[in-house]
Amino acid sequence: MKTKFLKLSLLALFIFTASCSSDDKDNTIPEVVTTKVSDLYAPQTGGDRGTAASGEFTKFSFAENKIVTTDKWDIAFRGTAIIVNGGAKIGITDEPERTGTGAVSIVSGTFAGVTTFPAVATFAQDGASTYAFPTSGDNTWYDYNSITHIISAKAGKVFVIKTHDGKYAKVEFLSYYQGAPATPAATDAARYYTFNFAYQANSTTTF
Repeated sequence: MKTKFLKLSLLALFIFTASCSSDDKDNTIPEVVTTKVSDLYAPQTGGDRGTAASGEFTKFSFAENKIVTTDKWDIAFRGTAIIVNGGAKIGITDEPERTGTGAVSIVSGTFAGVTTFPAVATFAQDGASTYAFPTSGDNTWYDYNSITHIISAKAGKVFVIKTHDGKYAKVEFLSYYQGAPATPAATDAARYYTFNFAYQANSTTTF
């Protein structure tokens, strides 16, 4: 009788321990990891951006860390133009439909220094004749040298992006040229994005 009781006690203890281990595992918050994307190609036909440019946008998913062709994209690239999967069509040729809740907030600072999500009011979406990613002014993602015609990723700007399904990622752009040369030349192949991103897949508000 005592042996049977002892066996039942040990079984109950095993089940309880396994249950606790399972609960602990389920409650673990995945670490936010910084990922580097190199040479994402964003070709276009025609002008630099706007109605003169045409061709499909290269659509990217942060959750999948790859180029996608479905509606589950977060940001998309064509030449220097970047759009988000949220808001409404801008009115440019060949742009994809917006099917998500995407938006972007621009933070001045270092990539590592952006650890919390910006205020909701600072996020912008695409709309009629309006890019969420500015195409001019201090908050553009790049600087353009009118003498050398070189496009340089702007330092000190971090773009916090609300994804198509309401998650968040932060992005810093590093280069617009194939191979990310330290000093780009006019002969380097352009429209190849290199950038870092950190994707927050859970409901917390920090990176």
